[in-house]
Amino acid sequence: MRYLIPYTLLLLIKGISNLFWRKRVEWVGETGPGDRWAGVRIVAILNHTSLYEWIFAGLPPNRFLRQIARHGVVPIAEKTSRRPIVGGFYRMVAAHVVPISRQRDHTWRTVVEKVDDPKAMLLILPEGRMMRRNGLDHEGKPMTVRGGIADILSAIPQGTMLLAYSGGLHHVQVPGETLPRLFRTVRMNFERVDIASYREAMMADGEESFRSRVKADLEARRDRYCPATAETAPGIGRSAPDEEVDREPSEGAPPGSPAAP
Repeated sequence: MRYLIPYTLLLLIKGISNLFWRKRVEWVGETGPGDRWAGVRIVAILNHTSLYEWIFAGLPPNRFLRQIARHGVVPIAEKTSRRPIVGGFYRMVAAHVVPISRQRDHTWRTVVEKVDDPKAMLLILPEGRMMRRNGLDHEGKPMTVRGGIADILSAIPQGTMLLAYSGGLHHVQVPGETLPRLFRTVRMNFERVDIASYREAMMADGEESFRSRVKADLEARRDRYCPATAETAPGIGRSAPDEEVDREPSEGAPPGSPAAP
């Protein structure tokens, strides 16, 4: 019954999110019949811009939040986990919250071991750091995908990877700001990708290039499918119409195929 604490917290977060922020969602490609949220083993949120990404908890159905509470694996930066309030908050939102360093050390191996459970669902921010207002990270470098997501894909042979393309949250809160701006519209596009097919496509040139191909492909998909907002960094995202939540799937690259640059 330990899952009831994170599940209750996630429901509270969802309620706050839907009370104070409007949502606009699209699905990329064909999702097929059945439950769009079923069978997900990996949730990868691209275009990381704010510690307020918890706002996106207002998007999925409650059954998906229950899965996170029961079997979710969430790696967070050690720096974030040490913050008294923010760190404590994030440590309670999933079944397994793992503080990690920026190195491929024992902390990252712990994450890989956790996802070995066939019921586990990993939530990850593949870029590993937040975009600042100028479109770069805190060191002034371009936002790139880190190789850790390739390690995860190597550890999970099948299931669905849900790619979540954020429209960015700088119009809500920029890193370093204390209070968010309320009643803004946040945008996200989703894409279901079959992990087995995706792994096969990324290994077409051999296992040696798998890591670099995954990184390049996810960056290309991010730049193509992230919905644009007034605060979107140059070169990231495309325009997204102000339409109703959960509209019919739009045309796009088929799941499992590399995205066009």
